[in-house]
Amino acid sequence: MTNAGRRRRFPTGDLARIAVFAALIAVLGAPGAVNVLGNAVPITLQTLGVMLAGAILGSRRGALAVVVLLVLVAAGLPLLAGGRGGFGVFTAASAGFLLGWVPGAAVTGLLVERAGRTPSVLRLLVACAVGGIGVVYLVGVPVQALVTGLPLTKALALSAVFLPGDALKAVVAALVARGTQRAYPDAVPAVHRERVR
Repeated sequence: MTNAGRRRRFPTGDLARIAVFAALIAVLGAPGAVNVLGNAVPITLQTLGVMLAGAILGSRRGALAVVVLLVLVAAGLPLLAGGRGGFGVFTAASAGFLLGWVPGAAVTGLLVERAGRTPSVLRLLVACAVGGIGVVYLVGVPVQALVTGLPLTKALALSAVFLPGDALKAVVAALVARGTQRAYPDAVPAVHRERVR
């Protein structure tokens, strides 16, 4: 592939959006983290940023925003809720949830891309719930069980405490994404814009 082809795939505007959403996910960790019922995995606002990245940037760029954040975290920057950072976070009980953010953002974006140029709030909500909750849990819960030595059913039961908050985050993400798409039509994922032309 030529350099011009690479530039077309990631113009400066897209790189800036990826960086902004990586920063947004980091900022959403500023309020801190809460551990409930002895669960080693904390409740944070950062999954809201993951949903927004997928819903607004699309599958590829949304996932890349999460990858950028996780690379910075692995390098030691304290960008996770509670000021956590460093490679050690990827060996903790929450490691699977962190890794699940990448496919979670990708699936959210993919579902939004397939929902049409101006998806309804309901379609955005479904995309955020499937990607930002379902996919993240699908990766996170088994890894939590593996790291903590808990039976899978016990890890799943512990993760149920996240559901009300994550459902609320999905609603907020869907509303924000819909508002963004109305105010800034160019915010529709670039892959979809190319498809509808």
